[in-house]
Amino acid sequence: MEIEKFVSELPALKIRKTADGIASFDCSVEDLVLASTILRDKFNFESLNNISALDFGEELTENRYGAVYHFYSHANKEYASLRVVCQSVKEPKIPSLCPVYKGADWLERECFDMMGIVFEGHPRLARILMWDNYPYYPLRKDFPLAGKEAPLPPSFEGNENATKVEPAPEEGGPFHAPSSSTEFCAQREPRSAE
Repeated sequence: MEIEKFVSELPALKIRKTADGIASFDCSVEDLVLASTILRDKFNFESLNNISALDFGEELTENRYGAVYHFYSHANKEYASLRVVCQSVKEPKIPSLCPVYKGADWLERECFDMMGIVFEGHPRLARILMWDNYPYYPLRKDFPLAGKEAPLPPSFEGNENATKVEPAPEEGGPFHAPSSSTEFCAQREPRSAE
């Protein structure tokens, strides 16, 4: 990628050093949509491959949350990334990239569901992994590993008193693999139960 040419298109970008050599930039929330549009239209980055939500730690009172956008150019066979940091900790917001990349839909919904970042302008920002009224965001650093008690959704009626979930058996499901080591590696691969 022509990094200097991209920065000249949007001087507010800051080049980030990376160990893998991928073109990476710090981008303001205000410039995200424009920077993404320039990447798509002028530098042939046709795909938004991923959005990684960031939590820099609960001790921060500002700039705690953000996201890294990973783009790919099929024509040039190269990657680029933009890192954006939300301005507010209480209401982390980033503009939606759905108008620029249709594939941003599910990626933004996952970041919203797990980290609580609101993507302004998203056509249907709704949870996809947790139920609609779930009050927490499980990937935040202050969320305990054991989870938190929360009211169950109406679809759980009749299961309120369940005390534990029985784990699936290691052996005997539709596929199984021996628990102990065998002499040949292929014997450890899952195979149909007979």
